[in-house]
Amino acid sequence: MQKRPLGRTGLSIAPLVFGGNVFGWTADKKTSFDLLDRFVDAGLNAIDTADVYSRWVPGNSGGESETIIGEWMKARNARDKVTIITKVGGDMGQGKKDLSSTYIAKAVEASLKRLQVEAIDVYLSHWPDSETPYEETLAAYDTLLKAGKVKSIGASNLDASQLRAALDVAKTNGLPRYDVLQPEYNLYDRGSFDGQLRDLCIAEDIGVITYFSLARGFLSGKYRSEADLGQSQRGEGVKTYLNPRGYRILEALDAVAAKHGAKQAEVAVAWVIARAGVTAPIASATSLQQLESLINAAALNLDAGDIAELDKASA
Repeated sequence: MQKRPLGRTGLSIAPLVFGGNVFGWTADKKTSFDLLDRFVDAGLNAIDTADVYSRWVPGNSGGESETIIGEWMKARNARDKVTIITKVGGDMGQGKKDLSSTYIAKAVEASLKRLQVEAIDVYLSHWPDSETPYEETLAAYDTLLKAGKVKSIGASNLDASQLRAALDVAKTNGLPRYDVLQPEYNLYDRGSFDGQLRDLCIAEDIGVITYFSLARGFLSGKYRSEADLGQSQRGEGVKTYLNPRGYRILEALDAVAAKHGAKQAEVAVAWVIARAGVTAPIASATSLQQLESLINAAALNLDAGDIAELDKASA
């Protein structure tokens, strides 16, 4: 499968990233191994996770996803086959978002140990930390880059002004800059990326990997009313999409999917893949059937009419 350059990182990834938030949560170890095996067999190569995945699950403490990925890479001798993206700064028990130099130095060692790797390919600041200056965070990353513990850095959940400020601090102080951005983006949730943020990423050649690419599953088409919300653990989070605009988007997905003999989720992911400025969307699967659909999405080519129909419905 054809790879795309991930901004200025020097890395190339396939046009779909596996979302590892499900590992140790809705996918147990065996299922996770099966999914990762098939993912790599399909020619895909990038896996996204975070140290906090999946701390929200009763009995978990965080690190479960990284641990499973590390065990899979070791069991399959697969380190050289995948690009590992993980994140730091979420609440791992410290009670706040934390991008201080002291915390990053500690957290990276824990992630490296769980992943069983010598270096993380892409290390992202998970959330903005208003208490820590960009200069301190970027200096901490500079130390990790020079030590060979991470290969490139980026950030998640920054708006255009925050990303601009971080880039300016890096340039002024001779520090490494964020070369990757991970924003929320899908057919429904377009406002935070479309516009200034996307323009900035394109102008600065920043790689973009989007999360919630299926709007918490809403864009799969399986949630058509509140009666459908009990179908999964994520159902309650879908309720906000059940409105006239959401239904209009589903109608457009239905039409384009029927035209291509595809599933709604495949069309929704293919739309993100086709967006200017996007390197690859992140999408999760908890079964091989779901994963096959995502693999199909990576190969689905939407024409200009399809894009226009979806754009109009989601405007």
